[in-house]
Amino acid sequence: MITRGERTSAYARRADRVSVYFGEGELVAVVEIVSPGNKDRTHALRSFVRKAKKLIDRGIHLLVIDLFPPSVRDPFGIHKAIWDQFKEEPFELLVDKPLTVASYSAGSENVAYVNSIGVGDELPDMPIFLTEDQYVPCPLEATYQRTWDVFPTALRGPLISGAEMV
Repeated sequence: MITRGERTSAYARRADRVSVYFGEGELVAVVEIVSPGNKDRTHALRSFVRKAKKLIDRGIHLLVIDLFPPSVRDPFGIHKAIWDQFKEEPFELLVDKPLTVASYSAGSENVAYVNSIGVGDELPDMPIFLTEDQYVPCPLEATYQRTWDVFPTALRGPLISGAEMV
């Protein structure tokens, strides 16, 4: 028998991704939200990068939202760590925009669409590819704002670390 707490922890482990399927159950895209745990150990970062590469190699499109600054394990950000698995190209983060959101179109030619953002910047709309040529827009800022609007006020305090509540 599974208790509610056990079930909750299983859901929590999967809460950092959204999967998009076509009608017959074919996985076509994944949205991954990077957590601090994906970058806190070399093994964790390698595991995340390996998973991203496997998805793209299987033709599954990927949107990676990395709102944590680069670490010693990913000094140029997680996008560079992922993209280096396919082709090593120069990629520099801007000092005032060290965070990235990257959408990968997987197919005959893998293509990465990357936006660098800074703390406090509005999140960009990003494509979630369904095929190499077709995508649906993912309105990151609007989604974030909508979620924040319904987020319980009592829980906001720890998240905004003493800043005035919105």
